[in-house]
Amino acid sequence: MTERLPLDGLRVIDFSRVLAGPLIGQLLGDLGAEVIKVERPGSGDDTRTWGPPWKDDDPSAEREATYYLSLNRNKRSIVLDLKDPDDAQFARRLALTGDIVLDNFKPGLMAELGLDRESLAEDRPDIITATVTAFGSRSGAAELPGYDLVAQAMGGLMHLTGEADGRPLRVGVPIVDMLTGYNATVGVLAALADRNVSGLGRHIEVSLFDTALAALLNHHTGVLMGGADPARGGNRHPSIAPYESYSCADGDIIVAAANDKLFAGLCRALGCTELLDDARFANNTDRRANVEPLNEVINSVLATDTRTVWIERIRAEDVPCGPINSLPEAIAWGQEMRTETLVTGQDGYVAVRNPIRVNDIALTSARRPPRLGEHSDEIRAEVDGGPVTPRDE
Repeated sequence: MTERLPLDGLRVIDFSRVLAGPLIGQLLGDLGAEVIKVERPGSGDDTRTWGPPWKDDDPSAEREATYYLSLNRNKRSIVLDLKDPDDAQFARRLALTGDIVLDNFKPGLMAELGLDRESLAEDRPDIITATVTAFGSRSGAAELPGYDLVAQAMGGLMHLTGEADGRPLRVGVPIVDMLTGYNATVGVLAALADRNVSGLGRHIEVSLFDTALAALLNHHTGVLMGGADPARGGNRHPSIAPYESYSCADGDIIVAAANDKLFAGLCRALGCTELLDDARFANNTDRRANVEPLNEVINSVLATDTRTVWIERIRAEDVPCGPINSLPEAIAWGQEMRTETLVTGQDGYVAVRNPIRVNDIALTSARRPPRLGEHSDEIRAEVDGGPVTPRDE
């Protein structure tokens, strides 16, 4: 992409590590911001060692974990020891060159280092800071450590995930970390919009626990306003039918007939239009109340032929449906459908692209994720090459 990106000209100083924080930096970098990743000496970001899998199954000591590669494109890396007074002072000078400062340290550490918004705003009142915490910096649980798995468990998500008669399960990806990163990015962009009007920065905070609860959407309103106590239901939707997985002769498919029109289309595709005259299935409320007999009919019909046949027939009625793909199958299908699925960079870097399109252009090229401390010298030269000028002068 050669045209100007929305965040061109902005600088992000990213002190965070692992997932939610680095994801914020990557999202901002994808949209044009310059992102400087600050890492500790020796090992750097934790995810550098989170393998397997490794890039190209590299056996060398400098092998790169693909986990790290998924979260750190479009960045430069500098190594700083924040326990060292000289490096800590440099970190402050570096932060003051940025528009946005990110962290996910335990509450209070950035203030100790003089890197919190209140301290930085003495020299840069327009600076924006954003922090990711486990349970909120002002809550009674502020000092408790946390990862995505802990938030999935304590926030109720695991309780809802899995088969009805099975144990609670985590979602197959670190979904709370991901949503926390997206939520914090929205907060940062809101702060940027406000800065354009007020000239002042803001401090943004998002916690894993708050994100986990907010992510439950209709479930938490069901508890708070409907007296519900939701539990695991496998692939079955608690409020909609038919809206789950069904078994064909050679495997399962997903069918999402979420309204009366779609249900009628599904009945035509299955050759079961008599269901439309059955009072048990007259509307969604009735269908959900009688989901077991409804599913008996649907599964008995689908079992007579293959997934390919049924998907073609159901899609012919414009009813959403599809196979349950493996990840390689999902990527391959996206490429087959020309969705511009991938982003590429130097040295064989390849990943699934940022889903945002800008002026109908997909973000399909990127700076590869940096090696540890790869840009330390050039960043030090940039920062100490001249004085930092406050933006309000």
